[in-house]
Amino acid sequence: MAIRIKHVSVVDDDESVREALPDLLRTFGLSVEAFASAEAFLNSSALGSSDGMILDVAMPGMTGPELQKEIARRGRRIPIVFITAIRDQKVRTGLMRDGAAECLFKPFSDDELQDALRLASLID
Repeated sequence: MAIRIKHVSVVDDDESVREALPDLLRTFGLSVEAFASAEAFLNSSALGSSDGMILDVAMPGMTGPELQKEIARRGRRIPIVFITAIRDQKVRTGLMRDGAAECLFKPFSDDELQDALRLASLID
């Protein structure tokens, strides 16, 4: 029986995050695709193939939480780990209440990300 590698989409307007995070996620055994915006993600085929997402909260255009709502509106339930530079516990609490698996404050450690991915059932 073949083991299926889980596919994660990273959506962040910060180019350095889009370059570094996929490399780290691949070391965890994940397949990764990165997008510069929520709109780019929605205009791709990734919505149908993503097993999980890492979403920036604050992005130009559609924000991470708005993308989360749009994904739900389209009938998909995808585990989401939010990442944000906004160190506001109220923002984190709201995202968790709305269904996020986790919300990490930037900068976060590799261990914190691994724990969040476990919570989202994306890695063992």
